[in-house]
Amino acid sequence: MLRYERFEAWQWAHRMALDVFAATEGWSRSERYGVTAQIRRAALSVPTNIAEGVGRQGRRELAHYLSIALGSLAELSYLLRFSRDHGICSPEEWKRLESTRNRTGALVYGLYRRVRSPDRPTG
Repeated sequence: MLRYERFEAWQWAHRMALDVFAATEGWSRSERYGVTAQIRRAALSVPTNIAEGVGRQGRRELAHYLSIALGSLAELSYLLRFSRDHGICSPEEWKRLESTRNRTGALVYGLYRRVRSPDRPTG
């Protein structure tokens, strides 16, 4: 197991990225290089930044990359909402993806808080 795989936040982020990629396969081909591509990049950014942060040396570096992952989660939230409101994503699909995104966000934020607190271990 790679070091980043031990974190539940990364495990959920990886699952979320896989879910987003699977869901967007059936979306409008006219959006393939627009919203769909941006949603995929935002979803993939989360586990990627967690992995990169874990690979860096020190808590400060990890906190920086977790902060970027949190920003990507916020971006993904808006893009999913836009896709739902624009009719690209069904309300049921949005609810499922948003639920996974919320859980992932809570875990990433919890890890971020642990890393930022000098008195708490990270893993």
